[in-house]
This record gives sequence, structure tokens and C-alpha cells, in this order.
Amino acid sequence: MARVRLSVAERRDELLRAAVEQIEARGVAAVRISDVASALGVSNALVLYHFSSKEQLVAAAFAHAAEADLAQLRQLLGRRSTAVRRLRAAVRWYAPTGQAKGWRLWIEGWAVSLRDPELRRVAASLDREWKAALARVIEEGAAAGEFRCADPVAAAWRLTAFLDGLAVQTTAYVGSLSRTAMLRWADEALARELGLPADAPLTAGGEAATEGSPGPGHDEATEGGDPAR
Repeated sequence: MARVRLSVAERRDELLRAAVEQIEARGVAAVRISDVASALGVSNALVLYHFSSKEQLVAAAFAHAAEADLAQLRQLLGRRSTAVRRLRAAVRWYAPTGQAKGWRLWIEGWAVSLRDPELRRVAASLDREWKAALARVIEEGAAAGEFRCADPVAAAWRLTAFLDGLAVQTTAYVGSLSRTAMLRWADEALARELGLPADAPLTAGGEAATEGSPGPGHDEATEGGDPAR
């Protein structure tokens, strides 16, 4: 059966999705142009037509996966709700479960970016966007009097650093921390950064965080996948 002719944009998107899948399955170091081509039943030359090297393909695939999750983060943080509720939904979605493919992709990316300037540039830019998005909502909440935070940017950096560390631990050492404990720690970290008591409710309507609360990708109103973080 003849392949459907795709536009340049559609073909590029198809190649990036396949590259993300191959990176998740094989790792950045082991994945080859031929793996991506074989997965789609196309030639190596077609992949190289759109991406001149493996390094360029990997960096673009990394950005492709992360940009989708940035869009989801913006959606969560852009809701018409209290800043506290929006932040808790975002933090619980961002927090790792120890099984998220997206976290494995980020950890792979961090390791390779030590030696790959292009991937390092892409990863750093995306990381800044995550922190800036959180900092803006923390600033909004402080201005509205929901909580006190003297330095929203520093709070966003500390919060994401804490969650990144949890991701490394739970992804590298599956089963080392229960999902319930991990989510409780994420809630407590958010409460600390917002200057709220550790047992303060973090949801609208005075609902306290509980073990049955929705986890990553399952906040109070929306279901989604694990982040590519």
C-alpha cells in the first residue's frame, strides 16, 4: 500500500514523534537515525533531509516532547481559579510517579547535554520557561494576598529543583518511594514555598490534600499524561 503523502510539517511531526519513542526505548546514546527511519518504514535519507544529523534530531525531538507539556502547564496555570489551586494542580502534574516516560527522557537529556551544546541550549531554554511560568503564578497569588512570598523566582527554582531531584530518585530507583509519600512531599514543598502551614488546605473550598487526591496528570478537573520533565 502506498504511503500517504504528507506535508513538510506533517512529516517533520511524524519523525519527531517516532524519535521520541525510539529515545524512550533505546536511550539517547544508543538511538540511531536508522532506528527512526525503520520505525516509520522510510529511508535514512528522508530523516536526514529534515534533520541534518542525529544531534539535531535528538534536540528537536526533546523540544517537541517538552513543548507539548509546556502547553499543558500553561493550561493548568491559566485557569480561572485561585493561584494556590492552580499551583497545586501544576505541581502534582509535574511531580514524578517513577514510571513516567517523560521523566526518563529528561534525565537522558540532562546527561547527554553535558557534552552536546545544542541539546544543552534547548534543555536550558525549556527549563527557564517552566520556572518562569510557575514564578508568574506565585507572584499573582502573593499580589492577591493569598500567601506571602518575597521572591517568586527563587521559590519556583527551589520547587522545581526539589521535584527534579525526586524524579531522578524515583525514576532511577523504581519503588524507592511510594506514590503517596512522593505526592505528600510535593504538597509540603509547595506549602513551604508559599509560607503556608504544612497542614494548610491547598485546594479551593478548604479541601485538604489527602492520599486519595489526584496525582500527576490527574488534577481536580483534567486528566492528562505524565509530563516530559
